[in-house]
Parts: sequence; C-alpha cells; structure tokens
Amino acid sequence: MWIEIAAILAGLMLLVVTADRFVAGAAALAQNLGVSTLVIGLTIVGFGTSAPEILVSGMAAFSGNAGLAIGNAIGSNIANIGLILGVTALIVPLTIASKTLQREYPIVVGVTLLSFLLVLDGELGFYDGLILLLLLFVVLFYMWRVATRGADEILAAEIEAEMPDEMPTNTAVMWLILGLTGLLIASKMLVWGAVGIAEWLGVSNLIIGLTIVALGTSLPELAASITSALKNEPDLAIGNVLGSNLYNLMAVLSIPGLVAPGPVAAEVLTRDMPVMVALTLAIGGLAWSLKGTHRISRVGGILLLLAYFAYQGWIITSVVR
Repeated sequence: MWIEIAAILAGLMLLVVTADRFVAGAAALAQNLGVSTLVIGLTIVGFGTSAPEILVSGMAAFSGNAGLAIGNAIGSNIANIGLILGVTALIVPLTIASKTLQREYPIVVGVTLLSFLLVLDGELGFYDGLILLLLLFVVLFYMWRVATRGADEILAAEIEAEMPDEMPTNTAVMWLILGLTGLLIASKMLVWGAVGIAEWLGVSNLIIGLTIVALGTSLPELAASITSALKNEPDLAIGNVLGSNLYNLMAVLSIPGLVAPGPVAAEVLTRDMPVMVALTLAIGGLAWSLKGTHRISRVGGILLLLAYFAYQGWIITSVVR
C-alpha cells in the first residue's frame, strides 16, 4: 500500500505545480495572441484551476472507474464551498462588491440543481453528459458576451491583477506543453494510487473520489482563493470557487456520462448531491444582504467548515459501518 500512498502524494504535488505552469503558459499565449485579459481570466484561468479534476476524472472514466470520476466532481464542489471558501472567509472576511452574486451565482445554483435532476433516475447516461457539456459552451458564450460588453470594473481590476507575468510566445508554448504533460502524468499516478487504496481498504472508488481525490484536486483552488483574499481581492476569491464549481459539473461530471455511462450509487442521491446543493444555496444565504453589501463573515466561514467536516464524518461513519 505504501507505493500507492507515495503515488497519490507525488501525483498531488505534481498536479499543483503543473496546473500553475499550465495556466501561466496558456494565459500568456492567449495574451500574446491578443485575447482580452477579462476573457482569459474568466475562461483559461478558470479552466486551468479545474484542469486537475478534469484530467483525473477523464483518466478514471477511461480506465473503468466511473465512481471515482463522479466522486471527484461532487466532492470537489463540496470541498470548494465547505473547506476552501470556509478557510478563506475565516482568514479574511469576504466582502463582495462586484456583481458576482447577481450574475454568476444564479448560474451555479441552476447548473447544480440541473445536475441533481439529471441523475435522479439513478443513471448518469450519455445524453446526461452531453447536456452538461453543451451547457458548458452556452455558459462560456454568455461569459464572453458579458466580458465583451464590459463587465463590472471591480472584478475586471482584480482579474487584471491576477494575470501571470508576460512571457515570450516560445516560453508560453513550452510551459503550456510541459504543464499539460505533467498534469496527464500526475492524473495517471493519482488515479492508480487511489484505486489501489480503495481496493486495499475495501471501499468503493466513489468514497476515495469524494475524499482523498476531491481534496487533492481542489488544492489549486485553495491556493488561488487564499492568495486572492490576502491580496484584498475577495470577489476573485469567491469567483474562483464559483467558476471551479461550474467547470466541475459541466466539464468534469459530464466525462463519466460520455465515456462510461451507467448507474449512480444510491448514496450519491441520498447523501452527496443533497449536501452539494445545500452548500451551494448556503453561499447565498450567508452572503446576501438587503442592504446591497454582500459579505461572508468569519462566522459564516466557521459554519461552512463545520458543515464540511460533518460531511466527511458522515462518509467515514458510513464506511466503518
């Protein structure tokens, strides 16, 4: 089992490093090609932070471990809200001055509810995956339209501040290729180690996907959100979480449906999906204010963390039984 543990740890470390290089290379190349900073921030950077989840789920689905892929998508969303947003708000209370809650948040809620409805029949089928994938392009088009028509200045300024340093096109292409290659290798290592651990512990791949893999692939979002909050860019911190959750549902959850359609474990419908929906709705409940100032306080951060650890305890209890 030690080899599998080493593979997971090495895979996670490589995921974090290569995801950062992949994003830097892709963003720099796009800048050099004349793509606007706002479009890069809303698409390439968002995709880059979700690249670990996408590649891990792809590797898992293609190797016949659809449960791990499904668990990774759902577990990452739960970790993004409960753990990452909770830790970030605990460090620096998040005052949201941009139009994030009015614009992106309803989309996240809608996509989350739709994802739940698609699997309520106990199946994640090919057409379910296709619907989610097509929805990804619709949302990306909407974001592009918002960006080209002029998004709010607060979020635009924060995205501008987060853009990686300029680099020559040759260097950008090099990092793009090396980053993607590293992500593929890291994803393969992580999936192999996770499946081995699941077999050794006698638990389902779903459980490993919801816990170890989901936490590991969410590390880039954790780093990005904490960094943004410490730089006094709270809108970007919550934007990272909302954007990642959208990609996890539309790009990540669609993969097992398209590649390995089949039944969804009963506990996904009775435990995991309801928790994901509840935490998604909790963002609005904690941040919304009739006064127009939206803020997730330290108390809100603590509540999110408690919810996350209670959920993890729920999973552990179900395995022990």
